[in-house]
Amino acid sequence: MVILHSQFAIRNSPFLMFPFYYQDNQLFCEQVALADVVAAVGTPVYVYSETELVARARAYVTAVSQAPIPSLACYAVKANGNVHLLRLLGQAGLGVDVTSGGELFLAQQAGISASKTIFSGVGKTAAEIEMALRAGIRALHVESEMELTAVSAIAAKLQTKARIGIRVNPNISAETHPYISTGQHSHKFGVPWARAQAMFAAAAQHDWLEPVGIAAHIGSQIRDVEPFRQAAVFLTEVADELKVQGIALRYVDVGGGLGIDYTGEGAPEIGAWITAVSEPVQAAGYELVLEPGRSIVGSAGALLMQVVYTKDQGKKQFVIVDAGMNDLLRPTLYKAYHPILPLQPSNALTHNVDIVGPICESGDWLAQERPLPPQQPGDVLAILQAGAYGFAMGSNYNGRLRPAELLISGNQYRLIRQRQQYNHLLDGM
Repeated sequence: MVILHSQFAIRNSPFLMFPFYYQDNQLFCEQVALADVVAAVGTPVYVYSETELVARARAYVTAVSQAPIPSLACYAVKANGNVHLLRLLGQAGLGVDVTSGGELFLAQQAGISASKTIFSGVGKTAAEIEMALRAGIRALHVESEMELTAVSAIAAKLQTKARIGIRVNPNISAETHPYISTGQHSHKFGVPWARAQAMFAAAAQHDWLEPVGIAAHIGSQIRDVEPFRQAAVFLTEVADELKVQGIALRYVDVGGGLGIDYTGEGAPEIGAWITAVSEPVQAAGYELVLEPGRSIVGSAGALLMQVVYTKDQGKKQFVIVDAGMNDLLRPTLYKAYHPILPLQPSNALTHNVDIVGPICESGDWLAQERPLPPQQPGDVLAILQAGAYGFAMGSNYNGRLRPAELLISGNQYRLIRQRQQYNHLLDGM
C-alpha cells in the first residue's frame, strides 16, 4: 500500500535548523545552496559546515574550561579523520583520541599537540606503540596484560618513560545498538577491575612505566547521561582504591559516546554530560578527560546523492541513488536512521519508498519506508547528520570510488578531499 503524507512534514522537518535549512525552495548549508555544490562537484559528495563544526568544538572547550577541575576534551578521530577538519578542531582547542598509527599520523599532520593526544584501542602493534612513545603523547591507554608487557618492553628499548592509563570495563549497560555498546564484560574492550589492579601494581613497579590515568568507554550514541555518571563514579572509586595502595593517578577518562539527534527525539546537551561526569571526578580530586566524537562532527555533515532510477516492485517502491553502503555504512551495519530530504522540495504529496544504492547486496539501503515526494532521475537528496562515521567507514567495495568531501564556510566552499578516479583503484599495485 502506498501511504500518502503531507508535504508540510518535509518543509518543517525537525532536522531543518542551522546549518541546513530551506530558503527560496532550495536546501542550503550555511549560505550556500547545495544545488550549486552539486553542479560544481557532482555526487555523491560529503559537505561539512565549518561554522557548525567549530561551534560544537568550542562548546566543549568552553564547558571543560569552566569545569571546576582541570579538564581536556579529546576528539575521537575515528568519527571523521579528514585532516582539514582535524586542523579546525585543534585550532578550537581540542585534543585527540586516536586508535591507530594512521590516526596518530593524521593528528600530527593537523598540528595537534602530543600533550593533548591519547592512544586507545585493543590491538596496538609494536610499531604503533613505538610511534606513540617517540611522539611523546599524553598517554597510551592499555587494554590487556599482554599489551602492558609490550609497552614496557618497547619503553625499555627506547629508554623512554611510557605514560599509561588502563581501560577498565565497568560492566555498565547503556541503551544503544549492541555493536556500539562497549562497557560490559562480554565486550572485547578494557579489563575487569580485579585484573586492572594487578596491572596498575605491576606498572607502578616498572622502571619505564608511569601510571597516570584510568579510563572507561561504555558505548556510542548514548542519549541518557545517567550511565555516564555511573561510569564516572565507578572510575573515581577504583582510582581512590589505587591511591590507598600508593598509586596516585592524575586523571579519570570517562570516554565518549554522547548521542546526537538522528530521529527528532532530542539528545542530551554537552553541558549536561560534562556536569554529570565532572561532579564525581571533582569530588575525588582528579583531572577529567573526555573523548567526544559524533557529538562534535555528526550534525555538521551531510551526504548529497543523485537519483539514478525509480523502480516499482508492487509492494515496494524503490528510489535508486548513486550513493551506497560503501559511502554510508551505518544504515546497513546498525539499521541506523538518518533524516533524508530533497534539495528542492515540491508541493506534491509524499509516499513511502526505500532509498537504495547500486551495490550488489540486499543490505545496500540508506532508508526504508521513508516518505518522499515523487522523485525523478537527476533529483538530489541530502542525508543529514552524516558527519560522523560516514566517510570514515567508507570503502571501495564493488570497485566504487570514494566520494569527494567539501567544507562550507559562510557563502564559500572548498574541496577538502578530491573524488577518487579509477586509476586510484590501482594504488599500491
